[in-house]
Amino acid sequence: MQIQVVKSKIHRVTVTGADLNYIGSITIDEALMEASNIIEGEKVQIVNINNGERLETYAIKGPRNTGEITLNGPAARKVHRGDIIIIISYGIMDFEEAKKFKPTLVFPNEKDNSLT
Repeated sequence: MQIQVVKSKIHRVTVTGADLNYIGSITIDEALMEASNIIEGEKVQIVNINNGERLETYAIKGPRNTGEITLNGPAARKVHRGDIIIIISYGIMDFEEAKKFKPTLVFPNEKDNSLT
């Protein structure tokens, strides 16, 4: 049997932008993507702490070490600049493998989304 488990999580980052006219996705600082083991194009779930919204989209790289977290396209309607969100990706694996698997969890500074 295979199950879906948390693979990566960027916990409590601040939204820096919302661009309704972009074609879609979430732009994430490249350093945060690397630290959390999320790759470009990967499906992610966004959980908005401020309003309880949950949505799915895909990740694209933003400029490294800028702290950029921008929701694009229709997802931009679900957030406001300054909202705190959690970004989660999931993996599918065998049940026994999942028991031993350890996800990559990142806890950036909420003020500037830095890793320090």
